[in-house]
Amino acid sequence: MTIRKWHWMSSALCFVCMLLFSVTGITLNHAGSIEASPTTTHLEGVVPQAIMKDVVLVEEQKDVEFPASVLRWLDDTHKLKLSRTIAEINDTELYLALPRPGGDAWLSLDTETGNFEYESTSRGWISYANDLHKGRNTGMAWIYFMDVFALACIIFSVTGFLLLQRYADTRSQTWPLLGAGLVVPILFMLFLIHS
Repeated sequence: MTIRKWHWMSSALCFVCMLLFSVTGITLNHAGSIEASPTTTHLEGVVPQAIMKDVVLVEEQKDVEFPASVLRWLDDTHKLKLSRTIAEINDTELYLALPRPGGDAWLSLDTETGNFEYESTSRGWISYANDLHKGRNTGMAWIYFMDVFALACIIFSVTGFLLLQRYADTRSQTWPLLGAGLVVPILFMLFLIHS
């Protein structure tokens, strides 16, 4: 395969993600200027004793699988579909942390009384996209996707450089622009970033 083919194929693969990462780079740099209007959902209730009889805590355990029967009941009764099931044990409380891109949620269950409390907060689409940019609370599939995307960007950049080199004789601004692309960020790092 030719350098030109590698370049256009990698650029096609990178196009949408490169736009996303460029836009979220701007939104992350100006996060303090962007108004956020988080929305919070709060739910409290009591899990029926017939379901709570399946919940048994062993004191030595630190983390435990959240009881499937309780999760099914929460889904059937309150339409709560919870993606994570490993909970922390704190005395008689089961606590399930549910962080996600652009938001957060948690579920607390008192194993003695059956009382539960659930809270979910969404910080909006900009926060969601920013968290995707950082790989925050996204899971391993997204992390691997970003690695593949980064590799495609490297291929795009290297093949672009090789094409610049190939056609530099007919384009007099190639090397000055390439040099500026290297020198300007270095000057910013050396002189304009506070240490």
